[in-house]
Amino acid sequence: MNQALQGLLDLLDLEQIEENIFRGQSRSAVVPRVFGGQVAAQALVAAGRTVPADRPAHSLHAYFLRMGDPGAPIVYNVDRMRDGRSFTTRRVVAIQHGKPIFALSASFQTYEEGMDHQAPMPPAPDPATLPTSEERLRGYDHLAPDVVERFLEARQAVDLRYVDEPPYGQFGEPREPHSQVWFRTNGKLGGSDDEPLLHVVLATYVSDMTLLDSVLLAHGRGGWAVGDVVGASLDHAMWFHRPFRADEWLLYDQESPSAHGGRGLGQARIYTQDGRLAVSVIQEGVVRIPR
Repeated sequence: MNQALQGLLDLLDLEQIEENIFRGQSRSAVVPRVFGGQVAAQALVAAGRTVPADRPAHSLHAYFLRMGDPGAPIVYNVDRMRDGRSFTTRRVVAIQHGKPIFALSASFQTYEEGMDHQAPMPPAPDPATLPTSEERLRGYDHLAPDVVERFLEARQAVDLRYVDEPPYGQFGEPREPHSQVWFRTNGKLGGSDDEPLLHVVLATYVSDMTLLDSVLLAHGRGGWAVGDVVGASLDHAMWFHRPFRADEWLLYDQESPSAHGGRGLGQARIYTQDGRLAVSVIQEGVVRIPR
């Protein structure tokens, strides 16, 4: 396991302060605030630590309330809302400097047999044929060197490969509001790290990296990397349909059905490489053109 992946796992491994109270560390993202995927992932860890291991997460719904301070720890308070015969529900509030910055509700369920169908996996090239993040980013002369380095640092733990040019790679003209990304952790998970909750948590972390790309594509905008939009995540929802491994290739198929009123909506499906629909994701974010 590489050092960056171990660092991410350490970041997600919360300290328990009291029953139902956990503390996590934070770090800077591409922009000078706590990465939203980090807070969502840590909140899901906090919720999962209060749920029996035989009840995997099947959904989460979250709101980003305030910008996180990367220089301060985050306290996660867990409310044990329901412990039913089949379902368990938790609510988590993340607090910094005495104020809530994030709120998450998550539901967990014991495994049971039932009806089974899914949307088919869309066509996508083999991830092994696609350039790595470093290969793409090093080739963009229009990006400032510090921007490239911040992107690469943020993605050291994750092998993330765009099928087509990302918004910041090709912009100026509108494109179809559709984006595909393959991703997996930069290393295999094993031993005590190899637990179902962690794979779900890691997918939650990555899911916030690229979901609003399709909004930018529809308007020919390059995004935060080139400074032609400002924005932030507002809310985030995920449904975990089938088991998957975050250290094996996952296809993140994303699109934007709407943008209006300074907000853009992204929706996506995550498939395993053999075509199983693993996760559905929806996110709305602030997407504004600078004045």
